[in-house]
Amino acid sequence: MDKTVEFFFDVGSPTTYLAWTQLPAIARETGAQIVWRPMLLGGVFKAAGNASPVTVPAKGRWMARDIACFAQRYGVPFAFNPHFPVNTLALMRGAAGMQLREPQRLGAYLDAVFRAMWVDAVDLGDAAQVARVLDAAGFDADAFAALVGDPAVKSALMATTEEAVARGVFGAPSLFVGGELFFGQDRLDFVREALARDG
Repeated sequence: MDKTVEFFFDVGSPTTYLAWTQLPAIARETGAQIVWRPMLLGGVFKAAGNASPVTVPAKGRWMARDIACFAQRYGVPFAFNPHFPVNTLALMRGAAGMQLREPQRLGAYLDAVFRAMWVDAVDLGDAAQVARVLDAAGFDADAFAALVGDPAVKSALMATTEEAVARGVFGAPSLFVGGELFFGQDRLDFVREALARDG
């Protein structure tokens, strides 16, 4: 069986953005395949009894600095989005929908959304801004609206979110190598080691 790393993610998480910038290189380095698992972080928080770190002001301030330090270490652009936290239901239905209906376009979709959210600091809670971002990336806004309203897409996102919770996920990003869960972008070295062992 080929080596895989499952990446449970929500684009509204800044640490998930950082992991997204690094994971493809880790996969190439270890000969692993990434299995993209879009989930709704709000649903995970509710089911797991968790909450965003920003709900604790001191922790939120510390995390903002920590994220900036990691972005600098990774050499990737990052701007904390002033509209955070953003309701990502439509965005994550979009990810689930791309995976279900147009899997070859999932990468381009994630690239557009992650960069708009965590580089350009766009308010992706505003449907008009989402439409503008997607249009610039070559996506049709009307087709996107139909996609996020598709009952099968809604069910797919819900099922993955429920699966994540059942497997012990409590936040994002969460990665699985085999049955082992790794939480947080600051655990990517452990992910790399686990993938190397699986070789």
